[in-house]
Amino acid sequence: MSETAVKRRQGWREVMGNLRQRKVLAMLLLGFSSGLPIYLVGNTLGFWMRKEGIELDTIGFLSWVGLAYSMKFLWAPIVDKTDVPLLGRLFGRRRGWMLLSQLFAAVALVGMALVQPKGGHILVLGMAMEHLLVFGVLATVVAFASATQDIVIDAWRIEVADNSEQLGLLTASSALGYRTALLVTDALILIIAARVGWQVSYEIMAALMGLGVAAVVLAREPARAVVAVHEQAARLWTPRGLFDAVVGPFVMFFREYRSGALLILAAISIYRMADFVMGPMANPFYVDLGLDEDTVGAVRGSVGLVATFFGIALAGVISVRWGVMAALLVGAILGPCSNLAFAWLAYVGPGKLEFAVAMAVDNLSSGFAGTALIAYMSSLTSIGYTATQYALLSSFYAMPGKALKGFSGVTVQHLAQGRTLLEGYALFFIGTALLAIPVLLLCLALAAMQARRATVPD
Repeated sequence: MSETAVKRRQGWREVMGNLRQRKVLAMLLLGFSSGLPIYLVGNTLGFWMRKEGIELDTIGFLSWVGLAYSMKFLWAPIVDKTDVPLLGRLFGRRRGWMLLSQLFAAVALVGMALVQPKGGHILVLGMAMEHLLVFGVLATVVAFASATQDIVIDAWRIEVADNSEQLGLLTASSALGYRTALLVTDALILIIAARVGWQVSYEIMAALMGLGVAAVVLAREPARAVVAVHEQAARLWTPRGLFDAVVGPFVMFFREYRSGALLILAAISIYRMADFVMGPMANPFYVDLGLDEDTVGAVRGSVGLVATFFGIALAGVISVRWGVMAALLVGAILGPCSNLAFAWLAYVGPGKLEFAVAMAVDNLSSGFAGTALIAYMSSLTSIGYTATQYALLSSFYAMPGKALKGFSGVTVQHLAQGRTLLEGYALFFIGTALLAIPVLLLCLALAAMQARRATVPD
């Protein structure tokens, strides 16, 4: 047996041994809990709203509730440095925040199921309010609770890892759980909705947040975070302590990477922009293409599932073999393939084979690019400021795309003027794919910067 084969077998033994660890199972469930709400207030919500006859521009504008994920760095210092009353004492800082955010998300999802995206008015505390307004407020609550959960789960994942190899395993476990949740809320929910309706579907999704609660019980507070908390607690409410809690993470990040910090933030900020801008129109596109919930859900849950796991695994293999930066570069190339696949589908029509091909490309590309970016951002944080720094990075990666995606419906409607609606969709998808050009250039600049840092001493 060759030396390479021996190393490969040893690597698999180590991975299987690590999978028996309690923290890895908890990470898998937490990844699922983290991924569950995002499509329920995003892309999947667009399918439900379009089926109810809501206009594309309204669907696009309501997608702005997802900006909560991009603004989470604003309250990340609070999550990083304070305990939740009672829950913090019972479960610890990280797990207390996890549980609180999960409960808020579940309750708001039930509220969305009861209110539903309709026209007309609804009585709230004796006052008549528009259905869509109340529905949008509840979706916003879900988004803020989910963003808060992401802050603390990301911090827990980084802090609980004993070394870089285990961090890679936990990141892969998180990505696996996260992508599984996306498939549940992007595919399985459509099959359920076709049989029992959207209201019951959202109530089931709210119940699935219980898996996150189970993970909180299963998990343990990371030892390194506990040490950092005790060291910071005594000085937290002094002027210097407050400055350190709010500003310290950003100062340390820029001190570590100096002028390269701006390049890092610029690259991260547009890495997934093409995917984010396209997102709100994907499900309305299926409705207008003539695809029903059963077809979309079945293809996503089969072809999409396999392609997603393959994309995640491929990103992990490339990261281990050639490094995180190599995976980041490949992801920059694969990412816009999703958009081009949708444009192709708009031109060829709603055949099941064509739709399956488009879903395979979309899920493989998204799974790969998402995993590569998470691994890269995780490598940039510092212990003691983990939650705030990772929230900063993940906010930057989402902010520009989520700011622009609110105009996606208006853009499709404008491009469709003088053309068919499907031609308008196709032009929109092609235009978003072109956003990959500056992404690739910035990633090449990042690779060059990393090479210089590796050869030049500080």
